[in-house]
Amino acid sequence: MSEAPRSNNHVKPASDVQAEAARWLERSERADFNAAELDAWLAQSPAHTIAFLRVKDVWGRADRLQALAAAPTEQTEPQRRPKAILFAIAAAIGAIAVLGVAGTRYVLAPYERTYSTDIGGRELVAFADGTQIELNTNTVLRARMTTQSRMVWLDKGEAYFQVKHDPAHPFTVITGDHRITDLGTKFFIRRDPGRLEVALLEGRVRFGASDAKSSADSDLLTPGDQAIATANSVSVQKISLTSLKNELSWRRDMLVFNHTTLAEAAREINRYNQSKLVIADPAVGRLTIGGTFAKNDIGAITSAARELFNLRVEEHGDEIVISR
Repeated sequence: MSEAPRSNNHVKPASDVQAEAARWLERSERADFNAAELDAWLAQSPAHTIAFLRVKDVWGRADRLQALAAAPTEQTEPQRRPKAILFAIAAAIGAIAVLGVAGTRYVLAPYERTYSTDIGGRELVAFADGTQIELNTNTVLRARMTTQSRMVWLDKGEAYFQVKHDPAHPFTVITGDHRITDLGTKFFIRRDPGRLEVALLEGRVRFGASDAKSSADSDLLTPGDQAIATANSVSVQKISLTSLKNELSWRRDMLVFNHTTLAEAAREINRYNQSKLVIADPAVGRLTIGGTFAKNDIGAITSAARELFNLRVEEHGDEIVISR
C-alpha cells in the first residue's frame, strides 16, 4: 500500500542536494569555517550526509588525479578551488544515481564497523586518532569514528579502552542503558547479562544513563573507581590498582584468582573455553583458591581441585564436573 504524500515536506532534487554538499565542502576549507553549521545541515537529512560523503570522496580523487597528471607549480592559494571545479564535482556526482538503502550502506559502511571475538579470542583495534580498544573473549563492539564524532557501542563482552583525549570530540561508549563519556582515560567495561562494570585506571570518565540530560545526572569516575550497575541499582566503590590490574590479566592471556571461590573461578574460566566446568554442589563452590592460571587451561583448575581439596573430577562430553 503506497504512502500518502506529505504536503508539509518539500523533498529537494538530488542534484540540488549534491550542489549544496559541494558548497559546504568548499566552505570547510576556509579559515573562518564554522563546523557547527555543517553539523546542523548534515543532521537535517540522511540524504545530506550521503551527498557530502560522495562529494568529499570525488573531491579527494580529483586532487589525487591532479597530483599525478601535473608537475608541481607554485600556487598562491592552493587551498581554494574555482567554482568551475565545484560544478565539475557536482556533475560527476550527478552521474551516480540515488542508490537507495543498499547505496546508503555502501557509503556509510566505512564509518560504522562491527568488531567481534570468538570464545577465547582477543583483538586489538587501533583507530586513526590514536585510540586503541582491546576486545576480550566473546565480545561484540560497534564503532563510528569520524572527524565529527567518536561513538562506540559495546553490545556484549568486555573491552579495555585507551582513549586519545580530544575535548572538541568526546569519546562516548553506549552499553545497554548506560553511557560512558571519556575525559582522557584508560578504563575497561565488562557487560554480562544483568550486570555492567566500569572501572577506571587513568583519567576521568562520566558514567550515567544513556538518556541523561546533563552531566549532573551522571557520576564522575576517577582512578580506582569501579561502578557496578544492575537492573535495580548503581554503586561506585574504590578498589586497589592491583585489583584492577588483576581484572585485566586477560590481556596477558592469564587469569588471577585471589581467595576466589571455585564457583567464581569456574564462571570466569568458562568464559574462555568451549569445555565448561560444572560445580556439583554449593559446598564445593564455596571453597576458595588462589594463583595465576592460563585462561585456556581448565586442567590447572581441576588439578588444584584434586590436590588441594581431594575433590572428584569427571568428564562428561563438554562438561567437566567437580564434586566431593
